[in-house]
Amino acid sequence: MTETEQDQAFSDAIARFGGAIARMARGYEADADLRRDLEQDIQVALWQSLARFDGRCALSTWVWRVAHNRATSHIVARRRHTQRRWANIEDIELPTDDPTPFERATSDQAMALILSIIDRLDPPDRQILLLYLEGVAAAETGEITGVSPELVATKIHRFKTMLTNRYAPSGDVS
Repeated sequence: MTETEQDQAFSDAIARFGGAIARMARGYEADADLRRDLEQDIQVALWQSLARFDGRCALSTWVWRVAHNRATSHIVARRRHTQRRWANIEDIELPTDDPTPFERATSDQAMALILSIIDRLDPPDRQILLLYLEGVAAAETGEITGVSPELVATKIHRFKTMLTNRYAPSGDVS
């Protein structure tokens, strides 16, 4: 791929996935300054990687792999600097005295709550749920993350069940 083709592929990828990359960066990094750095790092990594893109997978799969690999590297590097405790999705405990999303005024607040929960998960679970929120299919998520589509579906189901059990008004659980 020539540098001009690489630049065009990068422009196309950013036009198509730029917003999703920004949202994904938010899922990995709560600090606004570090989030901007992460988003730029992802963009640089994506541009560099496009020189090796050979079309054996969908462009979306390639973009997500690069983005999540870079974000995971960011998390690992940050973990060395902090003593943050991550939890497995099965082990996470939600405070019972927090207001539920239904008690909150806007869907933005509900999404902020969901992202704050995702922010506490270990990177593999976080990666799966962020891709789910972006509407990436379980099969593609499995290809990106290296786990089976069945495990992806299981993790998503457990997350939904955890939220439903905690936040659904009584009688609304189906």
